[in-house]
Amino acid sequence: MDIKKRLYLLLGAIFLVIMAGSTGYFILFRGTPNFIDCIYMTVISITSVGYGEVLGVTGNIPAQIFTMILITFGMGIILYGISTMTALLIEGELSGILRKNKMNKLISKLKNHYIVCGGGETGYALIAELVKNKEPVVLIETDKNKIERCKSIENLLYIEGDATDDANLITAGIERAAGILVTLATDKDNLYVTMSARILNKKIRIISRMIDPKLEFKLKKAGADSVVSPNFIGALRMASEMIRPTAVDFLDNMLRSKQSNLRIHEIAVSEKSSFVGKKISEAGIKDKFGLLILGAKQKAGEIEFNPSLSQVFTEGMTLIVMGDVDDIARAKKAF
Repeated sequence: MDIKKRLYLLLGAIFLVIMAGSTGYFILFRGTPNFIDCIYMTVISITSVGYGEVLGVTGNIPAQIFTMILITFGMGIILYGISTMTALLIEGELSGILRKNKMNKLISKLKNHYIVCGGGETGYALIAELVKNKEPVVLIETDKNKIERCKSIENLLYIEGDATDDANLITAGIERAAGILVTLATDKDNLYVTMSARILNKKIRIISRMIDPKLEFKLKKAGADSVVSPNFIGALRMASEMIRPTAVDFLDNMLRSKQSNLRIHEIAVSEKSSFVGKKISEAGIKDKFGLLILGAKQKAGEIEFNPSLSQVFTEGMTLIVMGDVDDIARAKKAF
């Protein structure tokens, strides 16, 4: 039985015993005592505190029989309540509820965050990279062992549950999220979560893992903005290792180095940015933020590699830059 239901059932049973006992005394003494005295008599009877009688039970045979029955059933419920609370504390379930509620409150405050469905090998690497890029992340995973492994990543928020359940997606804040990455074990589950995510948030960016290439069309039809095949990516990686090993080594060092947080990232130029209308040469990107501009894409157009310094920043332009993640974060705020 669910822990909350057990607690509610216990509290309800105690309340019913107290009300039944109080009402019984009130009827037995024909309504002459104050109802508060009846409640008081019931409580001191079932808790066996040993205080004196506030009602004339001694010598009143019906009241004595009723009191014995009340003590028998009441003490049984009290003892059951004590054992239940002890079990909850020993098993850590109560602290688990408190941790879960605290985590849900933190998640409810998030906005423009990323949701990762699945904490396996792919999900773990995804979360590590997102956290390294200073992005807020929420994990949805059913396997406790996978959650424990992912929790080693700094400040991870998570939901222990099935990502195919819409309630867990809503708890993860999908209606406020910037994107969701679906990395579940089967294409069937990935397809279902993709479709659910698109229904719950029309604007969210969805990236889905795919095992069978035949399902790419269905995943995109279900709402995925992009589909990634580990087998296809692995094949490209193997080919690159063969024909351009130094370039691959450079990218690996960039991604895996513990001394540096160098990354290639994108920065969007908003309509409120003070850089709109300025030339790249006037912005001082290199001096102010230490970033190297690799490319630029207009709101509607192709990517221009190594853009000219005379290129003018426009609303909706996206810059492809390389630099430290902290510098990139500062630049994103500025733009």
